[in-house]
Amino acid sequence: MNIVCLDLEGVLVPEIWIAFSEKSGIPELRRTTRDEPDYNKLMKFRLKTLAEHGLGIGEIRETIAGIDPMEGAKDFLDELRSLTQTVILSDTFEQFASPLMKKLGWPTIFCNSLEIAPDGRVTGYRLRTEKTKLSTVRAFQSIGYDTIAAGDSFNDLEMIKASRAGFLFRSTEKIKKDHPELSAYEEYADLLRAIKEVL
Repeated sequence: MNIVCLDLEGVLVPEIWIAFSEKSGIPELRRTTRDEPDYNKLMKFRLKTLAEHGLGIGEIRETIAGIDPMEGAKDFLDELRSLTQTVILSDTFEQFASPLMKKLGWPTIFCNSLEIAPDGRVTGYRLRTEKTKLSTVRAFQSIGYDTIAAGDSFNDLEMIKASRAGFLFRSTEKIKKDHPELSAYEEYADLLRAIKEVL
């Protein structure tokens, strides 16, 4: 039995923090897991930057409302879900994901959660578990699934390498160069073909 585990941002939808950086005019918020391997360090930096600029969940949700899935993402996901069980494993947050999941046809997503004060300030975050993507892949494997994984960032590498088959999708040149053992794709049709070959 197979289950495909996909990253969300950079794979199916644009990077939320980059979009918010552009809308807010704060270039520091462009930094993502493509740039920073240490997720906790990245999130502490983001929360500090939001606080310094007096921004909260309301402003971020306004940006998310204007984000659409990447061209071809929903068709790719629909076809993949017709072939096998598929879940999205993301280090985004429940408070960000809902409008995006609606646009993608409500696929299953496992993600994290933000701590939000009554006035809308983002005061912290809670990870589902340590090493969220790797832990989830291992959990699926423990109940009889063979996992197939695809992602674009540093935080996807563990789940990709731990899976029976794993792929990079629209990743950075550095990550592709550092991991030549991983097949890398730029188009949904090519990724779908690669997944079909290992199902």
